[in-house]
Amino acid sequence: MKKKLSIADIAKNLNISKTTVSFVLNGKASEYHISESLEKKILDYIEEVGYRPNQFAQALRTGKTKIIGMMVEDISDPFFASVARMIEEASYRMGYKIVYCSTENNTQKTKDFIEVYRSRQVDGYIIAPPPGIEKEIQSLIDDHLPVVLFDRSIPGVETDDVLVDNFQSTYEAMKHFIQNGYKHVGMITLKSDQIQMTERLLGYQKAMDEIESPHIVQRITYHDDKEKTIKEIEVYLTEHPEMDAVFFATNYIADNGLEAIRNLKLSIPGDLGVIVFDDHNLFRLFTPSISAISQPIKEISETTIELMLSRLAEPKKPTKYKHIKLGTKLILRESSVSRSKP
Repeated sequence: MKKKLSIADIAKNLNISKTTVSFVLNGKASEYHISESLEKKILDYIEEVGYRPNQFAQALRTGKTKIIGMMVEDISDPFFASVARMIEEASYRMGYKIVYCSTENNTQKTKDFIEVYRSRQVDGYIIAPPPGIEKEIQSLIDDHLPVVLFDRSIPGVETDDVLVDNFQSTYEAMKHFIQNGYKHVGMITLKSDQIQMTERLLGYQKAMDEIESPHIVQRITYHDDKEKTIKEIEVYLTEHPEMDAVFFATNYIADNGLEAIRNLKLSIPGDLGVIVFDDHNLFRLFTPSISAISQPIKEISETTIELMLSRLAEPKKPTKYKHIKLGTKLILRESSVSRSKP
């Protein structure tokens, strides 16, 4: 096995001091008046021999690992996958690497991953938080570690966050239903007290109250058994024949819901109008195409990483945190076209 090179080996081979090599590796060449020609000589040699610095030894010297830990609900979900990818690209351009994981909205799993990231000494945390991790997030903040929350916040925990206007987005989608002649709109959401789900529910309820229509709400368990969830939605739809439209609070709920609608041989939008929170490319290709609330993924990603990088550049605890709320766009397709009035 080929021996791994050390800083001492590089210094010996180039006939220079270990300190000089270390300064160049840590980006401090100009600070310590190392000539550009010598800096280039060292960097060219490092590239030639394929030297890779020990990450943890480097962290001890600089106090930085140049790694950001990211936690999402489900990395296979199109929304989280897209956000993670854009954040990863932006981070890399600025010299940072992203390590990410899926929490599956599981509190204990998230706590475990936070401990793993702490042991890896990551420089900052970007998190779509599940419930029940207030203490762990506060501990990170108290230790002056940058934390940026996205997609949802944690009430009572003060840190930077990037959200969309879930309440107004849902309210406007329901108004679209109403304006197109739908009067008995149901909502399928999660059994969750998370702020983004609560706001979507409140937006739905406000629109229904304005036309004095009952709240026809079904709550399902996050990522429960697929067949069980489909059957649960089938029962819900069957028990509410008066319902003329349904709003799915997430796109993965919609995946099961659309299958349930198909199993019951209901037509869209003839029997049921459909709108989904969070767009997906397949909704455009679906027959009929599915109306959806589209989140500004690029803006969410850019704002989140900009906040994180600004905090990393100034590691002292900020005097004021930023709370960013972005708008969404309702993409109108065939599933919510105007309903014929009797």
